[in-house]
Amino acid sequence: MNKPKRYTITAALPYTNGPIHIGHLAGVYVPADIYARYLRLTGNDVAFICGSDEHGVPITIKAKKEGVSPQNIVDKYHAIIKKSFENFGISFDNYSRTSAKIHHETASEFFKTLYDKGEFIEEITEQLYDEAANQFLADRFVTGTCPKCGNEEAYGDQCEKCGSSLNATDLINPKSAITGNVPTLKETKHWYLPLDKHESFLKEWILNGHKKDWKPNVYGQVKSWIDDGLRPRAVTRDLDWGISVPVEGAEGKVLYVWFDAPIGYISSTKEWAERVGKDWKPYWKSEDTKLVHFIGKDNIVFHCIIFPAMLKAEGSYILPDNVPANEFLNLEGNKLSTSKNWAVWLPDYLEDFPNQQDVLRYALTANAPEAKDNDFTWKDFQARNNNELVAIFGNFINRVVVLTNKYYQGFVPAPNEFSKIDNETLAAVKAFPELISSSIERYRFREASQELMNLARLGNKYLADEEPWKVIKVDEARTQTIMFVALQIASALATLSEPFLPFTSAKLNSILNSTSSAVETSWGDIATKETLLPSGHQIGEAELLFSKIEDDAIQKQLDKLIASKKANEAESKVAEPQKETITYEDFSKLDIRVGTILEAEKMPKANKLLVLKVDTGIDIRTIVSGIAESFTPEEVIGKKVTVLVNLAPRTLRGVESQGMILMTETAEGKLVFVNPDDKSVTNGLQIC
Repeated sequence: MNKPKRYTITAALPYTNGPIHIGHLAGVYVPADIYARYLRLTGNDVAFICGSDEHGVPITIKAKKEGVSPQNIVDKYHAIIKKSFENFGISFDNYSRTSAKIHHETASEFFKTLYDKGEFIEEITEQLYDEAANQFLADRFVTGTCPKCGNEEAYGDQCEKCGSSLNATDLINPKSAITGNVPTLKETKHWYLPLDKHESFLKEWILNGHKKDWKPNVYGQVKSWIDDGLRPRAVTRDLDWGISVPVEGAEGKVLYVWFDAPIGYISSTKEWAERVGKDWKPYWKSEDTKLVHFIGKDNIVFHCIIFPAMLKAEGSYILPDNVPANEFLNLEGNKLSTSKNWAVWLPDYLEDFPNQQDVLRYALTANAPEAKDNDFTWKDFQARNNNELVAIFGNFINRVVVLTNKYYQGFVPAPNEFSKIDNETLAAVKAFPELISSSIERYRFREASQELMNLARLGNKYLADEEPWKVIKVDEARTQTIMFVALQIASALATLSEPFLPFTSAKLNSILNSTSSAVETSWGDIATKETLLPSGHQIGEAELLFSKIEDDAIQKQLDKLIASKKANEAESKVAEPQKETITYEDFSKLDIRVGTILEAEKMPKANKLLVLKVDTGIDIRTIVSGIAESFTPEEVIGKKVTVLVNLAPRTLRGVESQGMILMTETAEGKLVFVNPDDKSVTNGLQIC
C-alpha cells in the first residue's frame, strides 16, 4: 500500500493555566515535532496543528485563586506557552487558541450539526452542587476517591492515577474544590453523546479494524473501555466560562471542554489554511490524508473513543490513523506535579541553558516514556550531553572540520582508491535513512535517536581506526580519501539529525556550507547519491556543536528542586491539633523569663545538642538545648531567649539541664527564638 502524502498531525492542546514543563515535552510535543519534521524532510504535505486549550475548569480555578478573570489567565499563559514553543523549536504550522472567534464558530457549528441530526440525548439529572459557592461542581471543581483504583485525589472528570474517565457523581466521598464542603445533589438539564450507540462501530473500527498496530498501552486501554460497555457522556456543563451551548433552553451552559477542545484541531487547521491560502477540507475530509494525534496517556479515551464518535456522528470527517500516546515522565524519582511545583518548566530551562534546546530534546527523546513511565534526572541529562552529544557527535564533527581546514584550507579533497573499510563505511551510511525512517514511522523515536547516534559513532570509529593525523605524514593520497569519506558522514549527520536536533542540524549545515542548492542533501539523497559533499566544495571554520555541562550547573537545578519541595511542604503543612484543655492554675505554675546566652558549645558525640550557659536574671544556669542543627554555638552567644526556669532538672548525656529554651519553627521547618532579640528587654523579666 502506498504511503499517504498528506498528513494532519495534532499535538494535545495544553491548558493555559501554567507554563509547559518537561513532562508535556516528553509525552507529546517533542515526539510530535520529530514526526512532523521527518515527514516534511521526506517530501510529504504536512499540517502540524496545535493551540491553547482555554476553556478547562483548571483555568477558572487558577483565576479564582489569583483573583483575576479567566481571560486574564488565558491571555497570560497563551503568550508564555506560544513563545516557549517557538524558542524551543517546536515547528507547528499553526498554534491557535480556543478563545479565537474561528474556534467558537467551528465548535458551535459542530454541536449544532449533531444536534440537528438528533445525535444527542437531552436529560435532566442530579449533579453535584456546592451550596456555599452557589454553583454546580463540574470536572475539577470536585475531588474524591476514584471508584476504580481508590486514588483519593481523583477529579470529577478523570483519575490521573489510573487514567479512568469519570463523571463527578462517580466519585466516592466527593468534596468541593472551591470551599472544601461536601456537595449536595441538584437537578439540571444536559445534552449527552450516546457512546453506547457507537459501540459497535468503535469495536469494528478499533478491535476488528487492524488497529493492533497502535501502541499496546493505547490499544489495551481502549479495548478495556469498550469491553466494559460504553455509556452516554455529557457534552455540556453548568459553567460561566466556555462556549455557550448554541440551542434554545441552554442558558448558563457551555460546551464540555472535551467536546470543545479536540474541535480546536479543526479550527486551528482552518486558521492555518486561511493564512497560507489553502483549502482546509482535504486535511480533515480526504481519505488520502493520514490523521495522527500525539497525546499523553491520560487523554487516550477522549482521542480514541469520544472524538472519533463525534467525528463519525458528524459524518464528513476522517478518523485517526494512529494515536501514539506516551506514558508519564517522572522527575528525580517523584511524579511531576504542577500544583506542587515539582517540575522543570520550559521557560526556566531556556533561561538557564541558553542555546541548548537540542540537549533537552535529545535527553527527553533518548529517555522517552514510550512503553512505560520513565524518570528524568539532571545527572542523566548531564551524562547524555557530555558522554554522547559532546564526546561522540560533537567530537566527530569537530575533528573532521578542523582537519579539513588544516590539511586542505577547508576544501573537500578528491578521493583516491577506496579501501574495503571505506566502501563498507559508505555503504553503512546509505543504510541509516531507512533504519531511522523505520523507527520513526513506527513511532519509536527513542530507538530512532539512538540510530542517529550510531551514525555519529560510526564516524568516530572510522576516524579513530584510520588515523588521518598519522597517515598524513606518510601517505597524503590515502589521507584525502579518509577525509572525503568522513565528510560524507558529516553531511549525512547534518540532514538526518534535523528531526531530533534542529538547531544542531542548522548549525552543522552552516559549518559545512551545505545549504546551497548545489550541495543541499535531502533525506533520500543519502541512500541514493554517490557523493553528498563533492570534491572542491569549501566548508567553513570549526565551531563547537555542543558544550560540556559542568557539575555546578546541575547542582543549581537540584537545589532549585529541593527549595521547591521545602516551600511546598511548608505551604501544605497542617497545624498540630490543640492539646487537651488546662486550667488557669495549671498555667500559672509556669515561670517563664527572659535570659541571655553567655556561653555555648557542642555536646560531644551529639549532632543536635548545644550546652548553654544562660543568665536568667535570677542566676546563671546550664541548659542543654536541641538546637545544634539550626544554630552554631557562635550564632547564639549573646542572644536573648525565653526560658522556662522552673522545669524539673533533667540529665542529658551526663550534663544536668536546668530549664528549657522556648523555640518555634517557621513554615519552612527552621527553628527560631520565640522572643525578638530586643536589647531593651532585661534579663529576669517574668513573662508569666
